[in-house]
Amino acid sequence: MHATTGTLYIISAPSGAGKTSLVKALIDAEPQIRVSVSHTTRAMRPGESDGLNYHFVSRESFLQMLEHNDFLEHAEVFGNLYGTSQRWLEKTLAEGFDLILEIDWQGAQQVRRLLPDARSIFILPPSQEALRQRLNNRGQDSDEIIETRMREAVSEMSHYVEYDHLVINDDFAAALDDLKAIFRANNLRQSVQQQRHSDLLTELLA
Repeated sequence: MHATTGTLYIISAPSGAGKTSLVKALIDAEPQIRVSVSHTTRAMRPGESDGLNYHFVSRESFLQMLEHNDFLEHAEVFGNLYGTSQRWLEKTLAEGFDLILEIDWQGAQQVRRLLPDARSIFILPPSQEALRQRLNNRGQDSDEIIETRMREAVSEMSHYVEYDHLVINDDFAAALDDLKAIFRANNLRQSVQQQRHSDLLTELLA
């Protein structure tokens, strides 16, 4: 069997749609999938660790990396900077792993311009009420911040039309199955299978 280059997946969702939980469950179930760990200038939250959730860096370090063109994409969200390391991304795909970029629609537009073969998935909540409820349940934010996040969410959701796939996260298990189906179908494409099973195909046609 020949190694095949992995596929880059962009996954976006408004805050509170359940993207982080879905992606975690997906990579726990599928060992060939990796998640890109972004660099960020935001403060570490309780329960997070450096290098696992994000690479936490100072604003100064981030701007230095930006000067050296180290980022495939970067964006400013709620006053914090986020960016994806290009070198690590290329290395991971070359090793044959599928790679997920969890980024917003602005980052997604940047990545699509640079890597048009990337597949993109948008995760939506089942309703605005459900989204508000999930943001409230976090217990981390004031009412004012929740209202800001709701406005941001509506604005962000309007960009769903730019994505290849839509997943509605109403029932978690069903949404996870939908995500797995997208990855599985993509890996069964003729071009991918031809690369992966070149020896078999040669033998079958001999």
